[in-house]
Amino acid sequence: MTIKEFAKLLNISAATVSKVLNDSHEISAVTKKRVLDLAEELNFQPNPNASSLRRNKNKTIAIVIPEIANNFFSKAIDGIEMIAQQKGYHSLIYLTHESFTKELGIVKHLMNGRVDGVLASVSLETTDFSHFNDLLEKNLPIVLFDRVCEEIQTAKITTDDFHAGYMATKHLLDSGCKKVGFLAFSEVAYACRKRKEGYMEALKEQNIEVDDSLIVNCSNDMITNFSMINNLLKKKKKVDGLFSSAENLAILTYQICSELAINIPKDLKIVSFSNMPMASYLSPSLSTITQPAFEMGKEAATMLFLSIEKPRNNYKDVFTEMKSNLFVRNSTKRLFLK
Repeated sequence: MTIKEFAKLLNISAATVSKVLNDSHEISAVTKKRVLDLAEELNFQPNPNASSLRRNKNKTIAIVIPEIANNFFSKAIDGIEMIAQQKGYHSLIYLTHESFTKELGIVKHLMNGRVDGVLASVSLETTDFSHFNDLLEKNLPIVLFDRVCEEIQTAKITTDDFHAGYMATKHLLDSGCKKVGFLAFSEVAYACRKRKEGYMEALKEQNIEVDDSLIVNCSNDMITNFSMINNLLKKKKKVDGLFSSAENLAILTYQICSELAINIPKDLKIVSFSNMPMASYLSPSLSTITQPAFEMGKEAATMLFLSIEKPRNNYKDVFTEMKSNLFVRNSTKRLFLK
């Protein structure tokens, strides 16, 4: 539907509709309400030239991420920006703050043709991914990275989360741990599910039965997370090793250990996914599974520009897994008594 066709339904001019959609003060509140109510009802996108804009290129891409404070995403953006600048493109960064509602609103906003492609990492709350399919139906290229979803037929860039989860857990077991807990940042996110599968595989390999009471399914609520981790560490059958799937959960664990007088690594050994530079400066320094965030950003952006520049090629089945690395530090140091 063009803006003229939409205006005809309301028996007003296209110019009036345009002014309403651009929040002009010249239009009365009554008319604004009529226009906006119908636009919402019809899911009308206010850009009649969206297709031509895409043909002519806006030289802009969108980066949709849960947060920017996370060290992984800040480094991934650096990698994306490197490729975008080489291509002469600008980047618009949208933060979902782990909210499905915000993510949905951002995606709807991007349907108006203001960007040539989208790089996205889905929020923790997202379980319905149909809004990304809506972008694909508008012929807008999408590449998902890190937090991907299997349901969307588009290129995906992630890390070897299963192997990383296995590697982290095996390291704790090799360091002498007998009861290893797992801190999950989500029950449904693809990356976290794979990390959990790797954790379970490492236990199975050493004939250790998985104890569901040692698995803590965390969320975006740090107060609730604090309480759940605190309860885990206060159990009578105490865990002596902990694999954290996210760096903020590991930092929370350090705080709890300090309050409970739990000595790291004597009483509890910890390894965590983390890209934070300060990991080696914590006391004790934190053993980490570190993702190649910068390289992932570069790879995701490179794939997006291939989709933009060569739209006739089919990149929807591209699934790239990049290798994460284990950095052993003092939080998993094995102590030998004399």
